[in-house]
Amino acid sequence: MTKSLVRFGLIGQEGRMGQALALAIEAEGHTLQGGIGAGGKPQTIAGECDVLVDFSVPAALERNVEAAIAARVPILVGTTGLGSRHFDLLLEAEKQIPVLQTGNTSLGVTLMQHLVREATRRLSIEWDVEVLEMHHRDKVDAPSGTALLLGEAAAEGRGVKLSEILEIARGGKSGPRQSGTIGFASLRGGTVSGEHSVILAGDEERIMLSHSAENRNVFAKGAVKAGIWLVGKTPGRYTMAQVLDL
Repeated sequence: MTKSLVRFGLIGQEGRMGQALALAIEAEGHTLQGGIGAGGKPQTIAGECDVLVDFSVPAALERNVEAAIAARVPILVGTTGLGSRHFDLLLEAEKQIPVLQTGNTSLGVTLMQHLVREATRRLSIEWDVEVLEMHHRDKVDAPSGTALLLGEAAAEGRGVKLSEILEIARGGKSGPRQSGTIGFASLRGGTVSGEHSVILAGDEERIMLSHSAENRNVFAKGAVKAGIWLVGKTPGRYTMAQVLDL
């Protein structure tokens, strides 16, 4: 069976992820119909593609989503560092077009989220949860979007909201660890593409689930797979877990 050719529109083409995506699209035999860099106008490519992929910056999200809605094409948002205003924007967008927003497009991380959710669902609250991540020296947000995704998976397993139990900063005499919280630690240095671990610490035993990205190709390949999957979907919000049928 001949696979359908998907025309990709790429927002953030000049960045490192954008360059990796362009190569991955070509390697998969699909077409980069158009791409824009910083300050580009997304409407110039939205009408010519089957799916828009946005790996740019939070400040550009509104105009990128507006371009996707105007052209009636799906949008995959991989931009990290989004705030509540951006998520409200995506909630409105999903009523009109297919939207997939994620802090990580790696297929391995997607499976890891599933495993973390299952682990915390089955283990008691006496098991402490810590999320550890390391990225390259130039990363601007912390904790990483992926670390927060993993934290959210852990919170979902326990039936609570991450915002109510997360603990990011510890310093000085912080006192004993609060039961039921989910802790985060962020390391920065070198050229690390991304390393994430979720540690479940019980009495006299520990479980560690880890993922290491050796380069950006793993994110690019996952984004291409997700973009292809998103084409033809009805308006709504979708996840990487659905791409893997988890």
